[in-house]
Amino acid sequence: MNPGDRPKPQIRLATRDDVPVLFDLISALAEYEQSSNQVIGCATDLEKHLFDRCYAEALIAQWDGKTAGFALFFPSYSTFRTQPGLHLENLFVLLQFRRKGIGRALLQSLGEIALERGYEHLEWAALDLNQSAIAFYESIGAQTLSNCRLYRIAGSAFTD
Repeated sequence: MNPGDRPKPQIRLATRDDVPVLFDLISALAEYEQSSNQVIGCATDLEKHLFDRCYAEALIAQWDGKTAGFALFFPSYSTFRTQPGLHLENLFVLLQFRRKGIGRALLQSLGEIALERGYEHLEWAALDLNQSAIAFYESIGAQTLSNCRLYRIAGSAFTD
């Protein structure tokens, strides 16, 4: 096979029809991160939040016609920079499709979306245990914000 004949990642915005496979990818991500017990949502809510309420969007990555990964993202805002940006909630490529440029293609597509929409930055978090992701992010020039920690509050803690 000539290098030009090698399949290339195909990246596109997710549609409603992608919701079942997208939820399966989210479950695969949770399993990979040893966090399956934290998946308490469902495909119905995912569909509603992506396509009815438009809280977030997703990209689907395909390799040779097969679904290979996804990126889920939504708008953010930096008060110090006074600039809008994108927050990448998750980027995941199935194990059998890794090292084919799919993660890079997903990030490039997100960069294109950010530029088209007038966003100034793209930010995301990575689990400390995910050393392969950290190495990848550093290899593309992403910088770690060492003065930041990610916090979350949910459920009854909102009002307690």
